[in-house]
Amino acid sequence: MMRDSTRTRNTNAMNRRHFLGLCAGVAGTLIITKPAAASIAAPRPRELSFDHLHTGEKLKLTYWEHGSYVRDALKAVNHVLRDFRTGDVHRIDPKLLDLLYNIRSRLGTTQPFEVISGYRSPKTNAMLRRHSSGVAKHSMHLQGKAIDIRVRGRNLKQVHCVALALKGGGVGLYTKSDFVHVDTGRVRSW
Repeated sequence: MMRDSTRTRNTNAMNRRHFLGLCAGVAGTLIITKPAAASIAAPRPRELSFDHLHTGEKLKLTYWEHGSYVRDALKAVNHVLRDFRTGDVHRIDPKLLDLLYNIRSRLGTTQPFEVISGYRSPKTNAMLRRHSSGVAKHSMHLQGKAIDIRVRGRNLKQVHCVALALKGGGVGLYTKSDFVHVDTGRVRSW
């Protein structure tokens, strides 16, 4: 009798495990109703705004929606973040925009990024290197993967701390020049 009782308990345990395994498998293949599917398939659009301090240009746009980057928005960003000294336009890394979006979200603000410097041409970078030891020879600005910013209503240390916490690339704090540098290169700080 003991054996049958033990066998029944083991069979019940197996049946329960089998049932739970089936439930887990079914849960992965549930049919989703249209409203739920819409919320899963369509994440919120990503918006950014810029106020370029040297050119006076302002830009507010949705750069990502429906699961992809918006081509015309990326072109507008490339133009606004151009080398303002030479007028050279370069492709801005979309990952940089995602990093900025995450910084803004973590800061809990919708204020525009005040842009000090976006893309830099080789000519501009060389000129800046002659005048400052803080300009890298192989700056990420040359690749459209860096930006120097401020955010209205947030002090530099707040912006710096949030950027560091995200670990999205390089982060530099320039208190004397009043900006934070962020880039999509390897994670590092200064």
